[in-house]
Amino acid sequence: MQRTTISLLIAGALLAWLPCSPDVAHAQSSRTISDAEVLKVEIRDTSRIVTIGAAITEIVFALGHGDRVVGVDQTSTFPPAVRTKPNVGYMRALSAEGVMSLAPSLIVATEGSGPPDVIDILARASVPFVLVPEGYDEAAVLRKVRYIAQVLGEKENGEAMALAISADFKAMRAQLEKISSPRKGVFVFAVGGGTPTVGGNKTSADGMFALSGIENAMRSVSGYKPAVAEATLAAAPDVVVTMLERNHSLEPSEMFALPAFAGTPAARDKRLVAISSYALTFGPRTAHAARNLAAAVYPELSLSPLQPRPWTGEGVAAKP
Repeated sequence: MQRTTISLLIAGALLAWLPCSPDVAHAQSSRTISDAEVLKVEIRDTSRIVTIGAAITEIVFALGHGDRVVGVDQTSTFPPAVRTKPNVGYMRALSAEGVMSLAPSLIVATEGSGPPDVIDILARASVPFVLVPEGYDEAAVLRKVRYIAQVLGEKENGEAMALAISADFKAMRAQLEKISSPRKGVFVFAVGGGTPTVGGNKTSADGMFALSGIENAMRSVSGYKPAVAEATLAAAPDVVVTMLERNHSLEPSEMFALPAFAGTPAARDKRLVAISSYALTFGPRTAHAARNLAAAVYPELSLSPLQPRPWTGEGVAAKP
């Protein structure tokens, strides 16, 4: 993304929403960090934070700064306390006015938030704006935790959290060594007009499959694309994975009646697994989400649950 120049009129209008004075209780010595676009950002005050992106919000709350969050985006649904916070809209359809109306002292957003012109405006306003690097693997999760901890001045707590999450990933990998023959899966983001939209490479779904010991049968596709029946049939997936929030009412008989999946091994065995959307956010619950998905795809392995953490939850179910 390349940030463009905004007009002085817009910049001036946004200044009207800036906090008149920082909260003395949360006053901190300033620190400068580099964000996802290698831009230097000086952090002066974390008393009023707007978080954009589910993983960002979860990490901020897990680090004990939830009481300072004054606004979140629509993808932020956990922990439950998030539901009491003002909502600034979907992370890729933000309004600069909506965000700035909350008088934030700090805005923390995940890379990929948008639209680009709104990100430009927020980045050039007087309020510190931090864009957190995205990624779909273990390293990306740990990087987010350590990075946000640095933003919040919680380096020690962030390191402790990162070490706990790293231990979860290690325990999960040890269990996945039981997999002798990886199953091929197709991730269905949504079904519209009888055509499923599937996740190819360079997607969070592909990253989650890799963590869970599942081969992505649609890796030849880049991004999320409508499925071509010939391609999905040729890929012969053993399992179809879908989202609880989008396709919760779609039964195996309906999913496997679709031309894209009829006749596949997944249809033959009626193997349909539903995961909650948090599994695709690559936040602090990622290792647990990967273990739960693997347990649903490989029920015969009887994988043990990972150690409970303050920031974890449930969210995977296999449809009979």
